[in-house]
Amino acid sequence: MNGRHDLVWLTRAGWHAAVTADPGHDGSLRDWYENDWPAVVRRQDASAGDDVVCLGIPLPVSDGVRQRLSLVAHAGHIARRTAPVTLADALAAAPPAWLAGLVALARDAAGLDLRVYGSLAMESVTGAPYLRPESDIDLLLRPSTRTELRAGLALLAHHAALLPLDGEIVFPSGDAVAWKEWLAARRDQARVLVKSLHAVRLQDPALLEDSLPP
Repeated sequence: MNGRHDLVWLTRAGWHAAVTADPGHDGSLRDWYENDWPAVVRRQDASAGDDVVCLGIPLPVSDGVRQRLSLVAHAGHIARRTAPVTLADALAAAPPAWLAGLVALARDAAGLDLRVYGSLAMESVTGAPYLRPESDIDLLLRPSTRTELRAGLALLAHHAALLPLDGEIVFPSGDAVAWKEWLAARRDQARVLVKSLHAVRLQDPALLEDSLPP
């Protein structure tokens, strides 16, 4: 099962289909294929069938411009898929100003499933320039219990005082909520915007929290 932000490598036939569908970006797509870089799973288009996966390719920053290509791949054209980049694997791409703080975060997060997406993840995967001075560190907290959820949120809130942290909580169902919005909603007794692979909706955060075992 694919989840948002998962990394997907296409077969040769898959890349050929992507280039054929978007000839205006054939150079970028061919570069991606030749470097064996992954695309990123995004929310399914409303018209997408069950046999396709909707993907995105965020291109490196060029002349201050950020561009993202969208493509659709048939399930049979997926060579392999992995979960998003681990925090430990992303450390090598972190700029010096972030490194000590991220090392401390990785140490404190032992036992929690903390992943990276966005600019830091793509720079760690490709080695290409994605990070800018105003970039955030996009993290995915993937709790399997309510205890992990609360511990992870406390950890992120603590380290956000020293690092430009952002990102989402991803529940086992695949439902995701921006963790800063979650903290604000729990304080204000408000609903949160829940993103899934197929839709978005508003929901009481207590219902999501209660879906986790203790």
